[in-house]
Amino acid sequence: MDDRVILRVGAKILIPFILIFALYVQFHGDYGPGGGFQAGVIFAAAFVLYALVFGLGNAIKVLPPKAAYFCGAFGVLLFVGVGYASMALGGEFLNYSVLAHDPTHGQHYGIIGVELGVLITVFGVMVALFYAFAGRRRLDR
Repeated sequence: MDDRVILRVGAKILIPFILIFALYVQFHGDYGPGGGFQAGVIFAAAFVLYALVFGLGNAIKVLPPKAAYFCGAFGVLLFVGVGYASMALGGEFLNYSVLAHDPTHGQHYGIIGVELGVLITVFGVMVALFYAFAGRRRLDR
C-alpha cells in the first residue's frame, strides 16, 4: 500500500493553483511587482513538486529533458525576436513603441512578449537544472 496518499492528493490539489498563480504573477508584472523571472521560477517549482511527490521518472514523462532544453532556447529567441521585430518596424532594438499603431499599446505588447520569453527561459533552465541534479547518482557508495 502506498504510504504517501496525503502527499499525492495534496500535490494534485496544489499544483494547478501554483500554475495559475505563476500566470497571475506573469501577467500582473506589467502593473506591479512580478514578471517573467518570478513566474518562471514558480512555474518550475510546480514541476519540481510534481517530481518530488510522484517520482523523477513520471516527471520526465510529463516534461522530457529535451523539452526543457527547448524551452530555455525558445524563450531567448522570443526575447530577441521582439527586439528584432521592433527594429524591423523602424525603431531601435527593444523600442516597443513601434509594435502597434499607438505607442502605449506597442509598449504593452512588447513587455508581454519579452516577459513571456523570460518566463519560458527561466522555466526551462530551472527544470533542466533540477533534472541534472536529481538524475545524478551518488558516487560515495
